[in-house]
Amino acid sequence: METTIRPFLMFEGNAQEAIDLYLSLFPNSEVIDIIRYGAGQAGPEGTIQKAVFRLGDQTVLCTDSFIQHAFTFTPSFSFFVECAALEELTHLFSQLSHSGNVLMPLADYGFSRSFAWVSDRFGVSWQLNLA
Repeated sequence: METTIRPFLMFEGNAQEAIDLYLSLFPNSEVIDIIRYGAGQAGPEGTIQKAVFRLGDQTVLCTDSFIQHAFTFTPSFSFFVECAALEELTHLFSQLSHSGNVLMPLADYGFSRSFAWVSDRFGVSWQLNLA
């Protein structure tokens, strides 16, 4: 069996909302599998115990944690998105930064003619780069 390595995102009850947003933004994305908590199980019924979804060519796993933690997402981990067109980058910037935070505004930083770094409303960090 080949070893696989995939990002795993832990949400606090809003994993489905995040998945829906991400699938709406990236072409060729899909839910591969979702397991939800049922009645009498450890998590609130209907929340995501484990989901597997694909964004472009990246497979991502996630869960809804029902345990309160002293941490959340940090920008030290981010998805790096190479955009083929400025219009795509601008759209992603607008949608992902909506109700989130702009860590680096959309600009020419020398290393890229158009780059932005945002944290979405769920706290997940995205680096957006014009290829």
